[in-house]
Amino acid sequence: MSGIISVSRLAAACLVVTGLAAPSAASAQEPVAVSSSAAHRQILNRETGEGKSYSIPALEIPSFLIALNMYDRWKYGNATYGTDLDTFWHNFSRENWAYDKDTFRMNELWHPYQGSTMYGLARSAGLSFWQSLLYSDAGSLLWKWGGETGQPSINDMITTGQAGSVLGEPLFRMANLTLEGGGDEPGFWRELGAAAISPPLGLNRLLFGDRFKAIYPAHGPATFTYLQFMGSLEKHSNGQGASKILDRKQMGAAFHMAYGLPGKDGYKYTRPFDYFSFEFSPQSGRENLDSILVRGLLTGEKYESGEDFRGVWGLYGSYDYISPTVFRVANTSASLGTTGQWWLSKNTALQGTLLAGPGYGGGGVAPKQGDRNYHIGATAQGLAALRFIVDKKMMLDGNARTYYITDMGANNTRTAERISRFDIGLVVRVHGPHAVGIQYVESRRHSDFPLANSSHQRVTIASLSYTLAFDPHFGAVEWRDGMDSGNR
Repeated sequence: MSGIISVSRLAAACLVVTGLAAPSAASAQEPVAVSSSAAHRQILNRETGEGKSYSIPALEIPSFLIALNMYDRWKYGNATYGTDLDTFWHNFSRENWAYDKDTFRMNELWHPYQGSTMYGLARSAGLSFWQSLLYSDAGSLLWKWGGETGQPSINDMITTGQAGSVLGEPLFRMANLTLEGGGDEPGFWRELGAAAISPPLGLNRLLFGDRFKAIYPAHGPATFTYLQFMGSLEKHSNGQGASKILDRKQMGAAFHMAYGLPGKDGYKYTRPFDYFSFEFSPQSGRENLDSILVRGLLTGEKYESGEDFRGVWGLYGSYDYISPTVFRVANTSASLGTTGQWWLSKNTALQGTLLAGPGYGGGGVAPKQGDRNYHIGATAQGLAALRFIVDKKMMLDGNARTYYITDMGANNTRTAERISRFDIGLVVRVHGPHAVGIQYVESRRHSDFPLANSSHQRVTIASLSYTLAFDPHFGAVEWRDGMDSGNR
């Protein structure tokens, strides 16, 4: 049940951010000015941090964990969740850390969402990104000592606290962008939409009234949001020449948001995630979720080259979850990289991101060894993302991702997973925000296990899509004199 609720909230984000909660053109350009009558009621100043609370999330997070433990006892029984002071002291005092026995979906999807909830409780109370990350880590540690009877797990400290913060900050930003679009006093539907995107933010706005009603200022980022609905044909092969159609009637959707695209005059990258990219792709079928892909600039600097190129470079944090039916991969990483835009001509632009760095992840559908059928370990990750934009007419997207899951810090020794994903998509505008497109996605996996033959798998998906593109220029940022763009 908790899984269904979590997915429904993320799905609500797709609809709320793109339609009902889309900020007006005026609010997207400048920070919202708080009227004097409203200012005296808003104790929290999100610019300076004055009025923030360390104690409220310190009480809320344990309360959330107790409620989660009680729910898990009711649903799954006391074998794992029947904790008491004795089990807490045993885990705390012995520090017998291990790798847990949870499923891939639990470890790599629901644990990050749990972490994003704890992160959001701290963030909505006025704490900074880094302070909220510490609260999420502390909550993860508290859960491993007192939420389960088993040994505390090493991998959960990364997937809950770190991945949860990388996931939680874009949800927090998008919820606040929804509220900011409503001016000084967001209406009921914007409040509801923001709460659907970031439930911790909605909870604290409801419980504490004006104290935490101050909206986190976006500072007018250049943004691009689009929503797709797709019908797909999917195939897979095992590397031996055999292939079969998995689902001729596969249906799916995809929500994309780029926030803080480089090139906008006056926009600064002074806070973590002043640039981020967020993608969420639910689908029909057994898994119900194809991917969640998040990357954000933790710290960096703007740069430019000539009149036609603007960019930002620095340290990025990433959380990826990809599940193409027959195998899967997830990773939490810190990468060096850059994001930029190059005007190739008067009306054509090329946007792109290049990232590479270490992380910790899991992947595969391996021969079962011990308690799980997937491999976890230190992971090297690389990304190349490009978007070619032709005026208001079309965009061509291409993304290549690669993951190498090693046996360092792994649950199994002498194992390796090499997983890659490539996608390309063409979107052509028909009228207004309405567009049609075609997409092709290919995912490959090669694994080596000491007790089994090497495994080769390949999944391909071809799709037709209907797209709602909410910027007429497909996200191209204009800084050149005499040119017109919605993202100037």
